[in-house]
Amino acid sequence: MDWGSVTVEDLVDALQEVDWTSPPRPLNEFFSRFTVPRSLSKWNSRAKCNLYYYRTNYFIIITFILGLAFVRNPLALLAAILAGFSIALFNDSFAITFNEKVTRTVRQFSPHLAAKLRPPVTPVIRGRSVRRTRMIHICGRPRWMFVLLFSAASTLLWFVSCGILTVIWALLIGLLSTLLHASFRTPNLKARLNTFREEFRAVWRNYSDF
Repeated sequence: MDWGSVTVEDLVDALQEVDWTSPPRPLNEFFSRFTVPRSLSKWNSRAKCNLYYYRTNYFIIITFILGLAFVRNPLALLAAILAGFSIALFNDSFAITFNEKVTRTVRQFSPHLAAKLRPPVTPVIRGRSVRRTRMIHICGRPRWMFVLLFSAASTLLWFVSCGILTVIWALLIGLLSTLLHASFRTPNLKARLNTFREEFRAVWRNYSDF
């Protein structure tokens, strides 16, 4: 697969749609071989490939660094958990699973209330992909409302716990670690040969025309 032709938008869409239960790559593979990219185009292709291939490992690293930074501050640790949860909601698979579990729990106690939590039916525009016309709902409300709610709660807790500066440093360290690994980790043969065709097919622009 030519990762150089994959745009940032395509990569973000793929990360949003990929199955959130994908296990992390083994540590012996994750830390096996590092080389300096020969050119800017090589770096661009390598970084995109690694960001997608090792996505779960990177998420765990960033979450671990945030948790480690607030291990002695329970309130800020709760804020980090809420922030991680709000980020996870951007993934379609995670958001749908979360909605199903909440709806199922509510249905056990109040079937009438569960019926009100159903999302509105939105028509699919002919000639456009379902991905670009469907909106993910949680408890009958657009996903962005819950992302905004958890993000606001996380920011408030960080402000109350005086952890804003700490979270900025923790995020910078986590993102820098991710970028360095994605830049210098040589894509192995499995990563290069695995085209992720089934997962990427739904997010390539104009894929339905082919």
